[in-house]
Amino acid sequence: MRTSTPARVGQYTALLAYLAFLAFPFLWLVSTAFKPPRELGSLHPTWIPEDPTLANFRQAFDEQPLLHAALNSLLAALAAAVVAVLIATPMAYVVARRRSRLAKAVTGWVVVSQAFPFVLLIIPLFLVLKNLRLVNSVPGLVLVYVVWALPFALWMLAGYVRAVPPELEEAAAVDGAGRLRTLVSVTAPLLAPGIVATGLFAFITAWNEFFFALVLLKTPEKQTLPVVLTHFIGAEGVADLGPLAAAAFLATLPSLVVFAIIQRRITGGMLTGAVKS
Repeated sequence: MRTSTPARVGQYTALLAYLAFLAFPFLWLVSTAFKPPRELGSLHPTWIPEDPTLANFRQAFDEQPLLHAALNSLLAALAAAVVAVLIATPMAYVVARRRSRLAKAVTGWVVVSQAFPFVLLIIPLFLVLKNLRLVNSVPGLVLVYVVWALPFALWMLAGYVRAVPPELEEAAAVDGAGRLRTLVSVTAPLLAPGIVATGLFAFITAWNEFFFALVLLKTPEKQTLPVVLTHFIGAEGVADLGPLAAAAFLATLPSLVVFAIIQRRITGGMLTGAVKS
């Protein structure tokens, strides 16, 4: 059924309005990052800075340890992404290939777990990390990020596994390969694009995460970049707007670059396996 012209115009109009709604905060952030203090306090703000400056970026690096915090975020995000992918890959293989009640229960649990709010999880996670003596440590934060990223990583990789023809695995079995050998030598190479996309998604999630890092990390030297950004807000709630916008802009760039790389893979992972051949 072909869509009528008025309906198509309405769809494109709604899409453009939605894109403008999403782009407004980032564009305003970029504009603010390059504005001098005089323009930041103006009663008639403009989109394009009249006198662009890099002073906000210099001030941001002078006031807060942004590079050290970025390194903490990088280490935590990379470790969480690698561990989550290593755990999720064999789990996704079992869920996708086994037509059992247990596999269906795992899939249902994955979907339900995404509805859990952070506040519901933070207390039991904090108690577990306290017993393991991992509170206020980057490894403890990595463990939390892995637990949080696993459900989506499992769901996404299961879609890629279903797209791999079972006949390839059957041929490997005829040649004498076991389940583990088949997964490592046959299935995993075909899953490489999906594994990379899933790992990058887990990286983005950990890089942008704020709540768990705020609760679990108390030592300033161990805090991640999103937590350090809150230091630009004073005790009375007054934000140092220019340096805050500059630091937030720099913290956003890695996520934008990574998401631009994997956005097609993410869509493919969600849709793969939904259509039967």
